[in-house]
Amino acid sequence: MKKRSKRYNEILKLSEKEKKVDIKKVFDLVKKTSTAKFDESIDISLKINLKQSKGGDFNLRSIIKLPKATGKKFRVAVICEQDKIEEARKSGADLVGSDDLIEKIESKKFDFNKLICTPAMMSKLGKHGKVLGPKGLMPNPKLGTVSNNIKKAVEDIKNGLVEVKNDKDGNVGSSIGRKSFNNEDLINNFNFFIDAIKKEKPDTMKGELIKSTYITSSMGISYRVAGGK
Repeated sequence: MKKRSKRYNEILKLSEKEKKVDIKKVFDLVKKTSTAKFDESIDISLKINLKQSKGGDFNLRSIIKLPKATGKKFRVAVICEQDKIEEARKSGADLVGSDDLIEKIESKKFDFNKLICTPAMMSKLGKHGKVLGPKGLMPNPKLGTVSNNIKKAVEDIKNGLVEVKNDKDGNVGSSIGRKSFNNEDLINNFNFFIDAIKKEKPDTMKGELIKSTYITSSMGISYRVAGGK
């Protein structure tokens, strides 16, 4: 039998198996199990209903701009026309380029975790979808990463914009803050996230869209939230 660490055994004592926890209490419990030495991410995990009365299974893909951001740092790259290079640099982007940056992507030598592209450059970038797609880096107009408003696109990513989508089993996950956030900010982000997801419910779906909601930290244990529907 695998031996559990002392840290694991200690946080396990704080688990609430099968018990739903009020949102006003859940973040105190999550923080108590966030005993790693770094500022752990506080994450939300939903189980959503995929069944529609007609039209096939529902698929969720959207963006949500959390009011208190997530605390996560992104290295943002921008691909744009040469005459917009200076504008992109002033926008706060970490990496800016045109054809030269596309060449780096082609050679798979790049260091960023978010990519913005102007519409005019998408035709050149499109053929590199096999490189960018699996990494979740391919710009998409629906996600705000294909835009001529470079400043707004960069600011949105750096200030709380998160992409959400379900997997084949109906699971949806996202960060909603860090362990260092105060509970009020975490609750604000939680409520905003839940409300945004609810608005995605199609008219062809019966019942609730959200079936269950859990909160956890990077290295902690999860708690089911009462009324998280």
